Amino acid sequence: MLNDASSFKMAASIFRTEGCRGFYRGFGTSLMGTIPARALYMGALEVTKSNVGNVASSKLGFSEASASAVANAAAGVSAAMAAQMVWTPIDVVSQRLMVQGGGCDSSSCAVGLKKYNGGIDAFRKIIHADGVRGLYRGFGISILTYAPSNAVWWASYSIAHRVIWSCIGCYRFKKNENGNGNGGSGYRPDGKAVMAVQGLSAAMASGASALVTMPLDTIKTRLQVLDGEGSVRGRSPTILQTVRDLVKEGGLGACYRGLGPRWASMAMSATTMITTYEFLKRLSTKNQESYALS
Repeated sequence: MLNDASSFKMAASIFRTEGCRGFYRGFGTSLMGTIPARALYMGALEVTKSNVGNVASSKLGFSEASASAVANAAAGVSAAMAAQMVWTPIDVVSQRLMVQGGGCDSSSCAVGLKKYNGGIDAFRKIIHADGVRGLYRGFGISILTYAPSNAVWWASYSIAHRVIWSCIGCYRFKKNENGNGNGGSGYRPDGKAVMAVQGLSAAMASGASALVTMPLDTIKTRLQVLDGEGSVRGRSPTILQTVRDLVKEGGLGACYRGLGPRWASMAMSATTMITTYEFLKRLSTKNQESYALS
């Protein structure tokens, strides 16, 4: 398993050889796919959450908490499947750029990685070598990774959000009860408290999601960064072959390489996404209310 020391050692090596730019390799390509992918993701998320939530609460008789968790999990699955139509090609291109390094060293040459001059050049070379299928290499495993990952994340986020607010409510109730005897009634959190709870909930959900789906993500990444020439007899590697290679290299722990950096990446991305998402929802609700009153 890639432990914290190995992660810091890798980061130091990248900084030493390429500077800060090395940490942002493939950033432009990822940014280019963010807008359409997020649009598909959020659209599918809201539609599914609303429909499944109504069915779970009104027709299936679930409690509010259970209906919310089920709706969030289902919404995460549908959103991930919709977004992967854009994200898989972007993933393939950006990950090729990430792993190639500043120069072709012995390790990168050993697995047959090409040298790409930016995202457009990588896109063109992948199409030339493998056709459109090359851009969707790992699409199936991406669905198998991100669908359960998003289901776990949104369900965990919903649960963590409720638990944290419950703990805050209990704490304030006891504090006020001991102080002036009026209990915790009437507590209205400000915007900073709301964002802090959302961020903490997102970080906790990211940890749960990363732990559950890390092996699938490791397999997916390995499939996507290998060129056809790096595979047996020029053919694309299969999932089973990739699993065998990983286990041979480092046992079952090899499937959890980079768990720490993946959790950190997911936590930062998810915190930014959820706070922005919830802020825009609140802003939209306020605008609708103002239009209704005018």
